[in-house]
Amino acid sequence: MKVGLFDHVERSDRPLATIYDERLKFIVAADEAGFYCAHVAEHHCTPLNMVPAPSIYLGVIARLTKQIHFGPLVYLLPLYSPLRLIEEICMVDHLSRGRLEVGVGRGVSPYELNFHKVDHDESREIFTEAFACLEAGLTHDRFSHQGKYFNYTDVPMPMRPYQTPHPPFWYGSSNEVGSTWAGEQGMHFTVNGPTAAAKANVVAFKEAFAKRGSAAMPKPEFKGGAAIGPLRHIVVAETDAEAHHIAKPAFEYHLESLNHLRKAAAAVGGSDLTTRLNVRRGTTYEECVGNGMVIAGKPATVLAEIERQTEEMGVNYLLAYMFFGTLSYADARRSLDLFSAEVKPKLDAL
Repeated sequence: MKVGLFDHVERSDRPLATIYDERLKFIVAADEAGFYCAHVAEHHCTPLNMVPAPSIYLGVIARLTKQIHFGPLVYLLPLYSPLRLIEEICMVDHLSRGRLEVGVGRGVSPYELNFHKVDHDESREIFTEAFACLEAGLTHDRFSHQGKYFNYTDVPMPMRPYQTPHPPFWYGSSNEVGSTWAGEQGMHFTVNGPTAAAKANVVAFKEAFAKRGSAAMPKPEFKGGAAIGPLRHIVVAETDAEAHHIAKPAFEYHLESLNHLRKAAAAVGGSDLTTRLNVRRGTTYEECVGNGMVIAGKPATVLAEIERQTEEMGVNYLLAYMFFGTLSYADARRSLDLFSAEVKPKLDAL
Protein backbone atom coordinates (compact mmCIF):
# COMPACT_ATOMS: atom_id res chain seq x y z
CA MET A 1 0.00 0.00 0.00
CA LYS A 2 1.38 3.39 -1.03
CA VAL A 3 1.04 6.54 1.07
CA GLY A 4 0.82 10.08 -0.24
CA LEU A 5 0.38 13.52 1.25
CA PHE A 6 -2.49 15.93 0.73
CA ASP A 7 -2.56 19.62 1.57
CA HIS A 8 -4.67 22.71 1.01
CA VAL A 9 -1.83 24.97 2.23
CA GLU A 10 -4.24 26.77 4.51
CA ARG A 11 -3.82 30.29 5.85
CA SER A 12 -2.86 30.39 9.52
CA ASP A 13 -1.45 32.87 12.01
CA ARG A 14 2.01 32.71 10.41
CA PRO A 15 3.17 34.93 7.50
CA LEU A 16 2.40 33.46 4.11
CA ALA A 17 6.07 33.31 3.16
CA THR A 18 6.69 31.27 6.32
CA ILE A 19 3.80 28.96 5.48
CA TYR A 20 5.31 28.27 2.07
CA ASP A 21 8.76 27.66 3.58
CA GLU A 22 7.34 25.22 6.15
CA ARG A 23 5.28 23.30 3.62
CA LEU A 24 8.19 22.91 1.23
CA LYS A 25 10.43 21.63 4.03
CA PHE A 26 7.66 19.22 4.97
CA ILE A 27 7.43 17.87 1.43
CA VAL A 28 11.20 17.45 1.24
CA ALA A 29 11.02 15.39 4.46
CA ALA A 30 8.23 13.28 2.98
CA ASP A 31 10.31 12.77 -0.14
CA GLU A 32 13.21 11.52 1.96
CA ALA A 33 10.83 9.23 3.90
CA GLY A 34 9.63 7.56 0.70
CA PHE A 35 6.12 8.97 0.40
CA TYR A 36 4.62 8.25 -2.99
CA CYS A 37 3.05 11.57 -3.99
CA ALA A 38 2.35 15.08 -2.70
CA HIS A 39 -1.11 16.28 -3.77
CA VAL A 40 -2.10 19.94 -3.41
CA ALA A 41 -5.60 21.41 -3.72
CA GLU A 42 -6.66 24.41 -5.78
CA HIS A 43 -9.19 26.84 -4.32
CA HIS A 44 -9.83 30.55 -4.80
CA CYS A 45 -10.69 33.53 -2.62
CA THR A 46 -10.79 31.53 0.61
CA PRO A 47 -8.43 31.11 3.59
CA LEU A 48 -8.67 27.37 2.98
CA ASN A 49 -6.07 27.52 0.20
CA MET A 50 -3.03 29.67 -0.44
CA VAL A 51 -1.98 28.04 -3.74
CA PRO A 52 -4.61 29.24 -6.25
CA ALA A 53 -1.95 28.86 -8.98
CA PRO A 54 -0.76 25.31 -8.26
CA SER A 55 1.62 25.03 -11.22
CA ILE A 56 3.88 27.67 -9.67
CA TYR A 57 4.01 25.77 -6.39
CA LEU A 58 4.53 22.44 -8.16
CA GLY A 59 7.42 23.85 -10.16
CA VAL A 60 9.22 24.62 -6.91
CA ILE A 61 8.52 21.12 -5.57
CA ALA A 62 9.92 19.68 -8.79
CA ARG A 63 13.31 21.25 -8.15
CA LEU A 64 13.50 20.66 -4.39
CA THR A 65 12.66 16.94 -4.39
CA LYS A 66 14.23 13.84 -5.90
CA GLN A 67 11.77 10.97 -6.06
CA ILE A 68 8.32 11.90 -4.77
CA HIS A 69 5.59 12.29 -7.37
CA PHE A 70 3.37 15.36 -7.03
CA GLY A 71 0.46 17.13 -8.62
CA PRO A 72 -2.73 19.14 -8.28
CA LEU A 73 -5.76 17.53 -6.71
CA VAL A 74 -7.20 19.11 -8.66
CA TYR A 75 -6.74 21.61 -11.48
CA LEU A 76 -10.18 23.27 -11.67
CA LEU A 77 -10.66 22.91 -15.41
CA PRO A 78 -13.61 25.34 -15.83
CA LEU A 79 -11.27 28.14 -14.70
CA TYR A 80 -8.54 27.50 -17.28
CA SER A 81 -7.77 28.07 -20.90
CA PRO A 82 -7.08 24.43 -21.87
CA LEU A 83 -4.30 25.51 -24.22
CA ARG A 84 -2.55 27.46 -21.49
CA LEU A 85 -2.92 24.59 -19.03
CA ILE A 86 -1.48 22.09 -21.52
CA GLU A 87 1.65 24.22 -21.70
CA GLU A 88 1.89 24.45 -17.89
CA ILE A 89 1.55 20.68 -17.56
CA CYS A 90 4.33 20.13 -20.09
CA MET A 91 6.63 22.54 -18.28
CA VAL A 92 6.16 21.01 -14.82
CA ASP A 93 6.44 17.48 -16.16
CA HIS A 94 9.82 18.28 -17.69
CA LEU A 95 11.02 20.22 -14.64
CA SER A 96 10.46 17.05 -12.59
CA ARG A 97 11.58 14.59 -15.28
CA GLY A 98 8.25 12.85 -15.30
CA ARG A 99 7.00 12.93 -11.70
CA LEU A 100 3.84 14.97 -12.35
CA GLU A 101 0.43 13.44 -11.58
CA VAL A 102 -2.43 15.52 -12.99
CA GLY A 103 -5.63 15.67 -10.96
CA VAL A 104 -8.59 17.26 -12.72
CA GLY A 105 -12.02 18.38 -11.54
CA ARG A 106 -14.79 20.89 -12.02
CA GLY A 107 -14.69 22.44 -8.54
CA VAL A 108 -16.76 21.54 -5.50
CA SER A 109 -17.46 25.16 -4.50
CA PRO A 110 -20.15 27.10 -6.43
CA TYR A 111 -18.93 30.28 -4.71
CA GLU A 112 -15.44 30.03 -6.18
CA LEU A 113 -16.79 29.33 -9.65
CA ASN A 114 -19.08 32.33 -9.32
CA PHE A 115 -16.17 34.61 -8.41
CA HIS A 116 -14.69 33.67 -11.79
CA LYS A 117 -18.03 34.21 -13.57
CA VAL A 118 -18.50 30.51 -14.26
CA ASP A 119 -22.07 29.22 -13.92
CA HIS A 120 -22.04 26.23 -11.61
CA ASP A 121 -24.91 24.62 -13.51
CA GLU A 122 -22.69 24.52 -16.61
CA SER A 123 -19.49 23.54 -14.84
CA ARG A 124 -19.68 19.80 -15.46
CA GLU A 125 -20.23 20.34 -19.19
CA ILE A 126 -17.35 22.86 -19.30
CA PHE A 127 -15.14 20.44 -17.39
CA THR A 128 -15.86 17.54 -19.75
CA GLU A 129 -15.05 19.63 -22.82
CA ALA A 130 -11.91 21.07 -21.24
CA PHE A 131 -10.72 17.56 -20.36
CA ALA A 132 -11.21 16.45 -23.97
CA CYS A 133 -9.02 19.41 -25.00
CA LEU A 134 -6.30 18.36 -22.55
CA GLU A 135 -6.21 14.80 -23.85
CA ALA A 136 -6.01 15.94 -27.46
CA GLY A 137 -3.57 18.78 -26.96
CA LEU A 138 -1.12 16.73 -24.90
CA THR A 139 -0.89 13.99 -27.51
CA HIS A 140 -0.79 15.74 -30.91
CA ASP A 141 1.68 17.96 -32.74
CA ARG A 142 -1.19 20.16 -33.90
CA PHE A 143 -4.38 20.75 -31.94
CA SER A 144 -7.90 21.48 -33.12
CA HIS A 145 -11.17 21.47 -31.22
CA GLN A 146 -14.59 22.91 -31.97
CA GLY A 147 -17.01 22.90 -29.08
CA LYS A 148 -19.54 24.89 -27.13
CA TYR A 149 -17.00 26.49 -24.80
CA PHE A 150 -13.60 26.12 -26.49
CA ASN A 151 -12.51 26.46 -30.10
CA TYR A 152 -9.01 25.91 -31.47
CA THR A 153 -7.95 25.50 -35.10
CA ASP A 154 -4.71 23.84 -36.13
CA VAL A 155 -2.69 25.18 -33.19
CA PRO A 156 0.99 24.11 -33.29
CA MET A 157 2.02 22.19 -30.17
CA PRO A 158 5.82 22.32 -29.95
CA MET A 159 5.72 21.37 -26.24
CA ARG A 160 4.96 17.76 -25.36
CA PRO A 161 5.03 16.17 -21.87
CA TYR A 162 8.05 14.35 -20.53
CA GLN A 163 5.86 11.30 -19.85
CA THR A 164 4.38 9.35 -22.76
CA PRO A 165 1.70 9.92 -23.84
CA HIS A 166 1.09 12.34 -20.94
CA PRO A 167 1.14 12.41 -17.11
CA PRO A 168 -1.42 10.10 -15.45
CA PHE A 169 -4.81 11.65 -14.75
CA TRP A 170 -6.39 11.54 -11.29
CA TYR A 171 -9.88 12.42 -10.12
CA GLY A 172 -11.07 13.24 -6.62
CA SER A 173 -14.74 12.71 -5.83
CA SER A 174 -17.21 12.78 -2.98
CA ASN A 175 -20.24 11.64 -4.98
CA GLU A 176 -21.18 8.62 -7.05
CA VAL A 177 -21.66 10.58 -10.30
CA GLY A 178 -18.06 11.74 -10.33
CA SER A 179 -16.82 8.39 -9.03
CA THR A 180 -18.54 6.55 -11.86
CA TRP A 181 -17.17 8.95 -14.46
CA ALA A 182 -13.62 8.51 -13.13
CA GLY A 183 -13.99 4.73 -13.34
CA GLU A 184 -15.28 4.96 -16.91
CA GLN A 185 -12.22 7.02 -17.83
CA GLY A 186 -9.82 4.58 -16.16
CA MET A 187 -8.35 7.29 -13.94
CA HIS A 188 -6.56 7.03 -10.63
CA PHE A 189 -9.06 7.84 -7.93
CA THR A 190 -9.25 9.53 -4.55
CA VAL A 191 -12.25 9.90 -2.30
CA ASN A 192 -13.20 12.10 0.65
CA GLY A 193 -15.85 11.88 3.31
CA PRO A 194 -16.92 9.57 6.15
CA THR A 195 -15.94 5.94 5.72
CA ALA A 196 -19.44 4.69 4.88
CA ALA A 197 -19.97 7.32 2.17
CA ALA A 198 -16.43 6.94 0.87
CA LYS A 199 -16.95 3.19 0.55
CA ALA A 200 -20.06 3.76 -1.59
CA ASN A 201 -18.08 6.00 -3.92
CA VAL A 202 -15.24 3.46 -4.13
CA VAL A 203 -17.78 0.81 -5.08
CA ALA A 204 -19.22 3.09 -7.80
CA PHE A 205 -15.73 3.72 -9.15
CA LYS A 206 -14.77 0.05 -9.14
CA GLU A 207 -17.96 -1.03 -10.90
CA ALA A 208 -17.39 1.46 -13.71
CA PHE A 209 -13.69 0.66 -13.84
CA ALA A 210 -14.40 -3.07 -14.14
CA LYS A 211 -16.67 -2.46 -17.13
CA ARG A 212 -13.88 -0.48 -18.78
CA GLY A 213 -11.41 -3.27 -18.07
CA SER A 214 -8.17 -1.46 -17.28
CA ALA A 215 -6.57 1.83 -16.29
CA ALA A 216 -5.95 4.40 -19.00
CA MET A 217 -2.37 4.66 -17.73
CA PRO A 218 -1.79 1.61 -15.50
CA LYS A 219 0.54 1.84 -12.52
CA PRO A 220 2.07 -1.54 -11.68
CA GLU A 221 2.81 -0.40 -8.14
CA PHE A 222 -0.95 -0.47 -7.42
CA LYS A 223 -2.94 -3.70 -7.42
CA GLY A 224 -5.31 -3.63 -10.37
CA GLY A 225 -3.31 -0.89 -12.07
CA ALA A 226 -5.18 2.06 -10.54
CA ALA A 227 -4.55 3.96 -7.33
CA ILE A 228 -7.71 4.08 -5.19
CA GLY A 229 -7.47 5.89 -1.88
CA PRO A 230 -9.24 7.98 0.76
CA LEU A 231 -8.09 11.30 2.20
CA ARG A 232 -7.63 11.21 5.98
CA HIS A 233 -6.47 13.86 8.45
CA ILE A 234 -3.76 12.19 10.52
CA VAL A 235 -1.91 13.25 13.65
CA VAL A 236 0.55 10.92 15.37
CA ALA A 237 2.03 11.53 18.84
CA GLU A 238 3.56 9.50 21.64
CA THR A 239 0.16 8.84 23.23
CA ASP A 240 -3.47 8.91 22.10
CA ALA A 241 -4.26 11.71 24.54
CA GLU A 242 -1.43 13.90 23.27
CA ALA A 243 -2.42 13.32 19.63
CA HIS A 244 -6.01 14.40 20.31
CA HIS A 245 -4.80 17.40 22.30
CA ILE A 246 -2.79 18.54 19.27
CA ALA A 247 -5.28 17.57 16.58
CA LYS A 248 -8.53 18.94 18.02
CA PRO A 249 -7.86 22.73 17.91
CA ALA A 250 -6.04 22.42 14.59
CA PHE A 251 -8.92 20.54 13.01
CA GLU A 252 -11.57 22.86 14.45
CA TYR A 253 -9.73 25.79 12.84
CA HIS A 254 -9.60 23.78 9.61
CA LEU A 255 -13.36 23.18 9.72
CA GLU A 256 -13.87 26.95 9.89
CA SER A 257 -11.70 27.37 6.80
CA LEU A 258 -13.64 24.66 4.97
CA ASN A 259 -16.94 26.41 5.75
CA HIS A 260 -15.71 30.00 5.34
CA LEU A 261 -17.36 30.84 2.01
CA ARG A 262 -20.61 29.11 2.84
CA LYS A 263 -20.92 30.97 6.14
CA ALA A 264 -19.98 34.28 4.51
CA ALA A 265 -22.71 33.83 1.90
CA ALA A 266 -25.31 32.89 4.52
CA ALA A 267 -24.37 35.92 6.64
CA VAL A 268 -25.44 38.32 3.89
CA GLY A 269 -28.64 36.47 3.11
CA GLY A 270 -27.41 34.23 0.32
CA SER A 271 -27.91 30.51 0.01
CA ASP A 272 -25.54 28.37 2.03
CA LEU A 273 -25.88 25.68 -0.69
CA THR A 274 -25.68 22.99 1.96
CA THR A 275 -27.24 20.41 -0.29
CA ARG A 276 -24.74 21.14 -3.07
CA LEU A 277 -21.58 20.67 -1.04
CA ASN A 278 -21.15 16.95 -1.40
CA VAL A 279 -18.60 16.25 1.32
CA ARG A 280 -20.65 15.38 4.40
CA ARG A 281 -17.69 15.75 6.67
CA GLY A 282 -19.25 16.34 10.04
CA THR A 283 -19.44 19.51 12.11
CA THR A 284 -17.14 18.76 15.06
CA TYR A 285 -13.78 17.16 15.71
CA GLU A 286 -15.39 14.36 17.67
CA GLU A 287 -17.85 13.61 14.87
CA CYS A 288 -15.06 13.46 12.28
CA VAL A 289 -13.03 11.11 14.49
CA GLY A 290 -16.10 8.93 14.82
CA ASN A 291 -16.87 8.82 11.10
CA GLY A 292 -13.27 7.99 10.17
CA MET A 293 -12.18 11.26 8.56
CA VAL A 294 -9.74 12.11 11.37
CA ILE A 295 -7.24 9.56 12.67
CA ALA A 296 -5.25 10.65 15.73
CA GLY A 297 -3.27 8.68 18.25
CA LYS A 298 -0.07 6.86 19.01
CA PRO A 299 1.46 4.89 16.11
CA ALA A 300 -0.26 1.61 16.99
CA THR A 301 -3.67 3.32 17.21
CA VAL A 302 -3.22 5.09 13.90
CA LEU A 303 -2.01 1.94 12.16
CA ALA A 304 -4.95 -0.12 13.43
CA GLU A 305 -7.50 2.42 12.23
CA ILE A 306 -5.89 2.75 8.79
CA GLU A 307 -5.82 -1.03 8.44
CA ARG A 308 -9.48 -1.23 9.46
CA GLN A 309 -10.57 1.39 6.95
CA THR A 310 -8.40 -0.10 4.20
CA GLU A 311 -10.08 -3.45 4.60
CA GLU A 312 -13.58 -1.96 4.85
CA MET A 313 -13.24 0.27 1.78
CA GLY A 314 -11.06 -2.00 -0.34
CA VAL A 315 -8.43 0.62 -1.20
CA ASN A 316 -4.74 0.47 -2.08
CA TYR A 317 -3.65 4.06 -1.42
CA LEU A 318 -3.84 6.57 1.43
CA LEU A 319 -3.74 10.36 1.20
CA ALA A 320 -2.43 11.46 4.57
CA TYR A 321 -3.38 15.04 5.40
CA MET A 322 -0.80 15.75 8.10
CA PHE A 323 -0.31 19.54 8.10
CA PHE A 324 -3.59 21.44 8.50
CA GLY A 325 -5.26 24.20 10.47
CA THR A 326 -3.15 25.66 13.26
CA LEU A 327 -0.67 22.79 13.48
CA SER A 328 2.83 24.11 14.06
CA TYR A 329 5.65 22.92 11.87
CA ALA A 330 7.21 21.22 14.89
CA ASP A 331 4.04 19.24 15.70
CA ALA A 332 3.37 18.34 12.07
CA ARG A 333 6.97 17.28 11.52
CA ARG A 334 7.04 15.13 14.66
CA SER A 335 3.82 13.49 13.50
CA LEU A 336 5.35 12.86 10.08
CA ASP A 337 8.50 11.39 11.59
CA LEU A 338 6.56 9.04 13.90
CA PHE A 339 4.30 8.00 11.04
CA SER A 340 7.29 7.40 8.75
CA ALA A 341 9.18 5.35 11.33
CA GLU A 342 6.40 3.30 12.92
CA VAL A 343 3.31 3.30 10.69
CA LYS A 344 4.36 3.64 7.06
CA PRO A 345 6.69 0.58 6.96
CA LYS A 346 3.78 -1.64 7.97
CA LEU A 347 1.47 -0.02 5.41
CA ASP A 348 4.13 -0.50 2.73
CA ALA A 349 3.90 -4.24 3.41
CA LEU A 350 0.10 -4.45 2.98
